[in-house]
Amino acid sequence: MTSHGDYEPSPFRRIRDQVARYEATDGREGGTLEDRPVIILSHRGAKTGKLRKTPLMRIEYNGGYLAVASYGGAPDHPVWYYNLLAHPLVEVRDGATSRAFRAREVSGAEKAELWKTADAAWPHFPEYRARTDRELPVFVLSPTPDQETSDARDQP
Repeated sequence: MTSHGDYEPSPFRRIRDQVARYEATDGREGGTLEDRPVIILSHRGAKTGKLRKTPLMRIEYNGGYLAVASYGGAPDHPVWYYNLLAHPLVEVRDGATSRAFRAREVSGAEKAELWKTADAAWPHFPEYRARTDRELPVFVLSPTPDQETSDARDQP
């Protein structure tokens, strides 16, 4: 997964604007939510194949990140959840640095253990879980084997 390709901005203005600010300033603007850091997850659309970008809470884990498809506790999964299932190779922009990762959905005891890390990073996750009947998906984003760190400003 690279950041190359036909980019389709979010239909949601808040997300579209946050991604644009984040990318224009290497995360100095648009890089937090309630004073907690966010990353930009780039992923391919499951149906369109177009490049999508989603701001998510920055939850570092084991040399990579966790991605929680909470959608604020809404009754449905966010669209990016289906994109990661269809196209697990993603890119994470953390400040000025972009790196490639492979997304893997977790379950069972592993997921229960990872909730501790996720809840510490974003204290609203427990209320989101209480707000919905659906199981909130959690992904581990692991660096790809041939991963090299690159400066996002050098990428088109």
